[in-house]
Amino acid sequence: MQIAGKKLLIEGHLVRVARLDAEGYDYLDDPEKALETLRSWGHRIDLFTFTQKLDDIEPKYTFPMESDNTAVLEISTFDEWMSKQIDFKTRNKVRKATKLGVVVKEVPLDDKMLKGISHIYNETPIRQGRKFPHYKRDLESLRQMKLTFAERSVFIGAFVEDELIGFIKMVETEDKSQAGLMHILSMVQYRDKAPTNALIAQAVRSCAERGIPRLFYAKFSYGKKLQDSLADFKRHNGFRKVDVPRYYVPLTQWGRIAYRFGLHQNITEVMPEAITAKYRKMRAEWYAKKFAGIETA
Repeated sequence: MQIAGKKLLIEGHLVRVARLDAEGYDYLDDPEKALETLRSWGHRIDLFTFTQKLDDIEPKYTFPMESDNTAVLEISTFDEWMSKQIDFKTRNKVRKATKLGVVVKEVPLDDKMLKGISHIYNETPIRQGRKFPHYKRDLESLRQMKLTFAERSVFIGAFVEDELIGFIKMVETEDKSQAGLMHILSMVQYRDKAPTNALIAQAVRSCAERGIPRLFYAKFSYGKKLQDSLADFKRHNGFRKVDVPRYYVPLTQWGRIAYRFGLHQNITEVMPEAITAKYRKMRAEWYAKKFAGIETA
């Protein structure tokens, strides 16, 4: 399903929530016109949600609204980032990667690159304490996944000699006002060479060369986590938490009731941190036992 030429994603069974499939990379030029179209459809959608661009975060619509956090890096020049926006430990890791032979560069998405990405995906079935969804993915489905937004994508590879040990898929918005890290992953066995830091550095350089002023890296924080190693990594690399307006527009009576009682929220967003932390620990321990002897990220 599409709206205004952009693919629509509908999630949920109890509460059916629609959004742009490529949030952060695609935006609606006229949300109110899009809502008129949605209301006339014969498909059941209880809520429609959308956000504003990172260069326009002052609320501009009267629809029900919540804050949604994003990890954002403001970019002027690579030298500015390297000298002023990151701490000395991160700066040293970027330099360490170069000293240890890591070469980072923009690359085409050809068969060699796809095979390298497949090798990275198949290194370990567990990443960040959970099952990795792309483990053992076949090459053709991997190709289709990576070809999305082909005309707006920049692929960056980290290599040791001729081996791909990490990669980024960075996607620009149509107006080049921002870019996002759609995929970023490195091999566990090479983490001592700091390839992920080197990849971020090249992403900053690539944005600066293209005049793209903002790079985002998904959410800055998830749920009510008190400690988050990924958020720490983002912070050390210059990303900051930016709250953007997220609108929820009820399209049915059930949608209005569901929004009023918070039924549209992910359960991890409302559960007490003590419970979710215990669950994450139990999950990680279970996977560690199940895949004993296999190195995990």
